[in-house]
Amino acid sequence: MKVTDKDVSYVADLSNVELTDSERVRMVRDLNSILGYIERLSELDTAKVPAMAQVSDRYGADQSKQGSERFAYASREDVREGLRASLPHAEAMANAPGSDATFFKVPKVIER
Repeated sequence: MKVTDKDVSYVADLSNVELTDSERVRMVRDLNSILGYIERLSELDTAKVPAMAQVSDRYGADQSKQGSERFAYASREDVREGLRASLPHAEAMANAPGSDATFFKVPKVIER
């Protein structure tokens, strides 16, 4: 499947992103390059490759532990300690660029 200029323009329009002609050309080229690489990867026989839970353990994993114990640093108990009151409503509204004193007012982004 190849990405076309029409595809990029359509997605940019949905995203409400304005692209110059050169940006659109570069985006088509880059997306097609990514899809080409994915096609190359899908040609590999991975039937005998064991599944991995983590692709990298270089971010602080304790090298002396094994298996899922190595990644215990990445989770924590759901505790209620340290909870604090949220910002008072009046204070939040005072900082808003637009409000009706009850809700934030924001510009429409779905309809043009």
